[in-house]
Amino acid sequence: MRPIQEIFPLLDKPTNIAITTHQKPDADAMGSSLGLCNFLIQFGHQVTVISPTNWASWVNWMPGAKKVLDYELQRQKADAVLDKAEWLFCLDYNHFDRTKGLGPRLASLNCVKILIDHHEAPDEKSFDYGISDITRSSTCEMIYDFILASGYKDKINTEVAECIYAGVVADTGSFRFPSVSANVHRLVADLKDKGLLHTPVHEALYDNFLENRLRFVGNVLLNRMEIFYEYNTALIAIPKSDLLKYNIKTGDTEGLVNYPMSIQGIKLVALVIDRDEERKWSFRSKGDFDCNTFARKYFEGGGHFNASGGRSSDPLPETVKKFKRAMKENEAQLQ
Repeated sequence: MRPIQEIFPLLDKPTNIAITTHQKPDADAMGSSLGLCNFLIQFGHQVTVISPTNWASWVNWMPGAKKVLDYELQRQKADAVLDKAEWLFCLDYNHFDRTKGLGPRLASLNCVKILIDHHEAPDEKSFDYGISDITRSSTCEMIYDFILASGYKDKINTEVAECIYAGVVADTGSFRFPSVSANVHRLVADLKDKGLLHTPVHEALYDNFLENRLRFVGNVLLNRMEIFYEYNTALIAIPKSDLLKYNIKTGDTEGLVNYPMSIQGIKLVALVIDRDEERKWSFRSKGDFDCNTFARKYFEGGGHFNASGGRSSDPLPETVKKFKRAMKENEAQLQ
């Protein structure tokens, strides 16, 4: 994988570009994709954002979101875009298998593949150019850095700024995670100087749910949360029946894993949701407990040091038992 700076001289030469991200894109994935898209179209490029799956309705406000293609629902149209693509940007994922059914298609493409991502252990051999930086708070921060380094800072317009800010806010937990550096605050200050109105972005991200979601959260905290004080750990296990009862849609479980982090003394939080095809895990930690290693070792996952995800093909009761065994095995690190 060659340095991403080598593509800067080519940015002003219009071409066909596809931008892809991971399945079930969150605010950082969608924000980085649309932020880059709104930047690139100013050069006259033909740019299309393709998501492997559907996404949360609360990111639909982002400039350009209505034009994003859902590969599962619009495969023929997306394949036509990919056939013509000369550049393929791969944002907020480091392996093609994080793009679900889109992965094999991307791997087979004969075009220039460019990685911009902040997760550990990238599959560098699959990309022609790129940058992988685990010290960055978000892929949106990396898109901002990409634009500045390219010499086209003047093209950070309102559309680009809103998308970038949304992803940074979401992936930093509103600026409270350890990944927040001075660079992040300088980024925000710069966007504010350019006229960014941050309050509407916050409202779109956090005040944009239906009543059923709030009642679902209440049920989860009351009935599905276990606290293991001897291990400084909290566990939330959500059965499929809860998702059906409260009519939970994509994105409605976003942020749930962070609620128990507010409990005094809690060092590790685990959330597992019973999906149709598998059980999906999310992990958050404080201090020196390595979520990334934990997820990789026990649940076929990975991510960041203090925030990661995983999966399990076992039924919900079995995967919960596996977690409790893993929790006990890591007792020393959780003290």
